Amino acid sequence: MDYPDTRLLIEGQWADAAAGQTLPVHNPATGEEIGRVACAGTADLDRALAAAQRGFAVWRFTPAFERAKLMRKAAALLRERAAAIAPVLTLEQGKPLGEAKAEVLFAADTIEWFADEGQRVYGRIVPARTAATQQQVLKEPVGPVAAFTPWNFPINQVVRKVCAALATGCSIIVKGPEETPAAPAALLQAFVDAGIPAGVVALVYGHPAEVSSYLIPHPVIRKVTFTGSTPVGQQLAALAGRHMKRVTMELGGHAPVIVAEDADVALAVKATAGAKFRNAGQVCIAPTRFLVHEAVKAEFTEALAAHARGLAVGDGLTAGTQLGPLANPRRLDAMQRLTADATAQGARLLAGGERIGDRGSFFAPTVLADVPLSAAVFNEEPFGPLASVRGFTSLDEAIAEANRLPYGLAAYAYTRSIGALHQLSNRLEVGMVWVNQPALPWPELPFGGVKDSGHGSEGGPEALEAYLVNKTVAVYCG
Repeated sequence: MDYPDTRLLIEGQWADAAAGQTLPVHNPATGEEIGRVACAGTADLDRALAAAQRGFAVWRFTPAFERAKLMRKAAALLRERAAAIAPVLTLEQGKPLGEAKAEVLFAADTIEWFADEGQRVYGRIVPARTAATQQQVLKEPVGPVAAFTPWNFPINQVVRKVCAALATGCSIIVKGPEETPAAPAALLQAFVDAGIPAGVVALVYGHPAEVSSYLIPHPVIRKVTFTGSTPVGQQLAALAGRHMKRVTMELGGHAPVIVAEDADVALAVKATAGAKFRNAGQVCIAPTRFLVHEAVKAEFTEALAAHARGLAVGDGLTAGTQLGPLANPRRLDAMQRLTADATAQGARLLAGGERIGDRGSFFAPTVLADVPLSAAVFNEEPFGPLASVRGFTSLDEAIAEANRLPYGLAAYAYTRSIGALHQLSNRLEVGMVWVNQPALPWPELPFGGVKDSGHGSEGGPEALEAYLVNKTVAVYCG
């Protein structure tokens, strides 16, 4: 199929970069260049900022009911176009076609939920201390937003930020991922076609450090939202802090999975295997550190390895593919390094552990057993199809290991014990815990981490709060 070149969306129009610069886009299944994406310079960013300021002046006073109607129209358009958008997403990102289509459809659901939630942004009346005074608290949009999004979920990482902004009356400039630019463009095209006023949404691409260092300090921008690695997030949050900008940061994770002695092992394997190898493991909330009670460790580990060995790896556009390529050669190098380090320290390789072929960025789904805590894979986020297993003998031991790292995004647990569930729910230092099920990050639930995994939420009513400011209005009527 043909892959579209991607341009910049500024003031409701698609345009080339003013300087004409473009960047290549590669298919991770072949390594070949499939298209180009416009690379914004300062002149383009200035146009986007001016448009966002004008768009905000219109959108902030558009009634929530009218905003919701336009957002719902965008969701309907996206749903109609899912079958056409999904192959484009697969071409540039690599994930199997079924996963790509599911991402598009989930985005449509997300738009609809935020459209409705935006109509429930309520202020409040505060009882006054004198009969002649009226006191109220108004919720107002914070202003134009700068959003920075990654390549692993090029639609779903954008849609949460765009929807929270639009639902609260903010305008937004999205700096999309240069590796996967066409899918976000298709998403924002749905908003344009739905009739969102010019300047309310913008999409730019460019050299990440240059774009962020220009947009974040700019006086037009009042809020920054970023999804990506912890080191980059720390740098952007520091820059935003110097300029008193609000931030929402959804950063890296290293999700522990605690499989208790009384767990349903078959359920634990089925649920965690699916979550581990979805999108080739390139998921911030993917289960990564498998902590399994010694009594069930052998059964669990062998079943997980058997699942990994049975996965069909190939081009995401090929029927039957269950695991596509890694997004780029950097991830391939990381998988090889982490596997070699773990086995050198005594870990047992039960499945995978090697590159597949010499074309594209394919890596076999990998399971390592008896991984020592000193191994790099137990200390840094693997972000790939690599599962590492080690045993434990007490729940206290497992919880201590789960909390050892500075990450605190997501965790998983499998147990039939109410007592264990109570302990896990209260003692795990993470933003999200899923028990006896895979991750189900519905838009109505908060999505975010603690510690070095970020700040704020990108789901639930909590997501909207970061895009709102409180204004106290006290009126003396005497």
